[in-house]
Amino acid sequence: MNYCMECGTELEAKYLENEGEIPYCNSCEGYRFPVFNTAVSMVILNKEQDKILLIKQYGGADFILCAGYVNKGEDAEQAAAREIAEELGLQTVGLRYNKSEYFEKSNTLMLNFSCIVADERLDDMTDEVDQAEWFSPEAAKANIKKGSLAQRFLENYLENSHGLEPFTTVKDSQPTWFRN
Repeated sequence: MNYCMECGTELEAKYLENEGEIPYCNSCEGYRFPVFNTAVSMVILNKEQDKILLIKQYGGADFILCAGYVNKGEDAEQAAAREIAEELGLQTVGLRYNKSEYFEKSNTLMLNFSCIVADERLDDMTDEVDQAEWFSPEAAKANIKKGSLAQRFLENYLENSHGLEPFTTVKDSQPTWFRN
């Protein structure tokens, strides 16, 4: 961030105790901490946890993980379940946090979850998804977009899934504020 989001003045680095060099606005006399987007991505599993759902989206040639931005007033867990419901028409029945990574290209903090869905049907997808397919874990690893953040999240899940916390039960993947 080079300019103050309040007044537009060019920022300069100023030392702040316990924080280090932080962008500072001399006009507003305030420190300006980083501002970035927050999004979720999901390793989607069937109930038996022996298949992983990958998607192709927006004309892309490669399989990736389902993902989306966290809306204002929403927590990351709600966003994960909402995105799965919106894009794939699937109900999330369990989820757990895996890891996060900052994605510089879109100035986004990505929070990755593994999510169990109620069934494997793929007949209620939106036009945001070009293709969705269930894969064995080995085939998912072979088919995910190489060199992508999705690949890093999937490989992290596959390498560490046995040491993760148990899944949290999701009673309704479409909160009352989402249903119309």
